[in-house]
Amino acid sequence: MPQPGDNIRKRASKPVDTEPLKRAVTGCMRAISGEPELEVVFSNDRPAFAGKHARLSDLPKRVTKNDVMITRGMGDSIALRSACHDQATHRAIAPEGDQARAIYDAVEQARCESLGARRMAGVGDNLAAMLEDRYTRNNLSAVTERDQAPLEEAVALIVREKLTGRPTPEAASAVANLWREWIDEKAGSEIDQLANALEDQDAFARNVRHMLAAMEMAEDYEGDASDETDENDSEDQEPPEQDEEQDEGGLDDQQSGEESAEEDQAPAESEETETGEMDAADATTDEMDDDFDLDAEEPGEVERPDPQFHDILSDIDYRIFTTEFDETIGAEELCDEAELDRLRAYLDKQLANLQGVVGRLANRLQRRLMAQQNRSWDFDLEEGYLDPARLPRVVVEEMKGSFGALTFKRERDTNFRDTVVTLLIDNSGSMRGRPISVAATCADILARTLERCGVKVEILGFTTRAWKGGQAREAWLKRGKPAEPGRLNDLRHIIYKSADAPWRRSRRNLGLMMREGLLKENIDGEALTWAYRRLAARPEQRRILMMISDGAPVDDSTLSVNPGNYLERHLRAVIEEIETRSNIELLAIGIGHDVTRYYRRAVTIVDAEELAGAMTEQLAGLFEEETRRREGRGTGLRRRRAG
Repeated sequence: MPQPGDNIRKRASKPVDTEPLKRAVTGCMRAISGEPELEVVFSNDRPAFAGKHARLSDLPKRVTKNDVMITRGMGDSIALRSACHDQATHRAIAPEGDQARAIYDAVEQARCESLGARRMAGVGDNLAAMLEDRYTRNNLSAVTERDQAPLEEAVALIVREKLTGRPTPEAASAVANLWREWIDEKAGSEIDQLANALEDQDAFARNVRHMLAAMEMAEDYEGDASDETDENDSEDQEPPEQDEEQDEGGLDDQQSGEESAEEDQAPAESEETETGEMDAADATTDEMDDDFDLDAEEPGEVERPDPQFHDILSDIDYRIFTTEFDETIGAEELCDEAELDRLRAYLDKQLANLQGVVGRLANRLQRRLMAQQNRSWDFDLEEGYLDPARLPRVVVEEMKGSFGALTFKRERDTNFRDTVVTLLIDNSGSMRGRPISVAATCADILARTLERCGVKVEILGFTTRAWKGGQAREAWLKRGKPAEPGRLNDLRHIIYKSADAPWRRSRRNLGLMMREGLLKENIDGEALTWAYRRLAARPEQRRILMMISDGAPVDDSTLSVNPGNYLERHLRAVIEEIETRSNIELLAIGIGHDVTRYYRRAVTIVDAEELAGAMTEQLAGLFEEETRRREGRGTGLRRRRAG
């Protein structure tokens, strides 16, 4: 026991290894959903669910018991949605009107979660913790007026009480109590009937429509029941083979009743309204589904991850001795806030003169991109905006008693807002000093510039946790030094800025590149694989990956026990597969190193000071090429080169 005067303090607890928990959550989600191939990733991005892909919020650096329950609650919610929800049935009986639709969606989510809570007490506890956290984060725990409490949330909470027999979580009780008397008066008996149809989604949805009619928010569904039943019966008679063929052909909403069960579990259609004004990080699974469909070209058409990527991995002859000691980590988790602020200030001070130059180049890039957006028009149309250039013809033809049909124009939909760019920066020891400082500043300013143009940007870094092998090499030695073990070091992949994070929140993270001892060795092939996987999971239609490196992949521990070209051969194989078998646009910038021998689209610069110009010019060239391709008039746009 410390005595007076003792200068002993209890050490802060070390970060908890969350990988076993993540594996357990993934296994549990697969079991509950009944989908053994469900892919679950953890990231700082918004939770989402589409088909066989689910994304959960990453765990904090120091995990508490409540954090574990919240994460498990999110996973249980998604898994129950996958197992118990049929999208075609839900859509067929959905009411008209935003408010009625919001209640209808929220109550259906409550049904899915109630099924799990009734059968498994642990799942019920996890879902309660998730709800408690959601309502606390969204400042709904202390509302005092009805206009501050979403009605759809109140209805869902009261329905959840009836279905599970569990009390409403404390943080959500204020919302439920404000509307409870009104809801009981209007539709108390209808809500009591919902439990009788809990296992039958179709019957449950019809009862919800009766409840909405009692609340005077939607028409009763009785009049359409027979027609819908006949349609559903006829759809059920279609042979399974026909369903599979239609799914592969990509049908639209009018044929959604013939889609397979897997397609029915795809994200909610863009026509569905979201289930509440929740924070993105705490979205319900209804909102998660919508998130994947915001940028789809057609209603219900979802941009899915590249299905060929797993084949790419299996085709490449590359071994890893162990991944036990690898880490993918956010920059803010590698040091505290005070140190990040100090490192960011040091970075700004080091590059005070360069910021002006990079800023001017970035502004030039922004003007070029915005100019392309402004010039994207279709002319000589039969409807749209009246084209001022055609006014003389309009006047002449009006005097003749006829009106020209091809006198209108329409602005073409721009694709800039459906684009994501990943900047993958080499964080190896050879980048130390001026190169890494310039790379960090250029990435920072370009992220801000592209964000202004509606383009999402992700900034990633890659290095190793140790020199000369680290814990992976120690494990190899303990196992008797098996021959040709493959990659033999501990990877460290760093997320400086996720694609969905605004620039202002991630700005200081880039200062981490100035931290002494961070930059070690580089295994480019696996870093490229990691960045590609993250991009493949994005919903945007156009995805661009830019690698910034100053040399070939080097890891002394790996190369000492494998063939000398082991890492370089793997890098070439990964590049080849991405460039030839994926829809991701890959380009590279080499600082003092010829990367053109690896990448088809690449540029080599001699001095790090040229990096800003190279990055802006490469990105501008990509966007201009895409614009010319879409407009079909390559000579119509002037391509200016930065001096």
